Amino acid sequence: MPASEYVQNLRAKVGPGLIMFPSVTAVVFNDRDEVLLHRRSDTGVWTLIAGMMDPGEQPADAVVREVEEETAVLVEIERLAGTALHEVTYLNGDHCHFVNIWFRCRAVSGEARVNDSESLAVEWFPLDALPELNPFAQHRIRTSLEKDAPAWYAAPGEEVLPGM
Repeated sequence: MPASEYVQNLRAKVGPGLIMFPSVTAVVFNDRDEVLLHRRSDTGVWTLIAGMMDPGEQPADAVVREVEEETAVLVEIERLAGTALHEVTYLNGDHCHFVNIWFRCRAVSGEARVNDSESLAVEWFPLDALPELNPFAQHRIRTSLEKDAPAWYAAPGEEVLPGM
């Protein structure tokens, strides 16, 4: 996936060392309460729609933008579902800590499809027939299920999931 000019400039200075980025995830439901997932083009795994915030961008604007860019689906945000630190080391060795903010969203228009180079496939999945997902994706879905639940966060000293 192409890195933004902002990230490229940081990587030119830091190399593959640790950088912390703000990021967002959309847990998108349709009118049948299916979840929207995409198969990443860089790893081939199914996951939620997510991405880094641009400098100066509000989290809510970023999550709506990411969903539309990657899937051609327009969403409305129903609630803030959670926030947590998530560590990633990419195949090229770049090390990142993402402060991830995830939102429960509802699809309002558009047909789900591959809409950019970040996805190999885009599909709606019933909750009882999800493909294999990493534990962090499962956690974000689980904490987004209830429409009126408070936002989830790790209590002081608590890990999101062991090893994360």
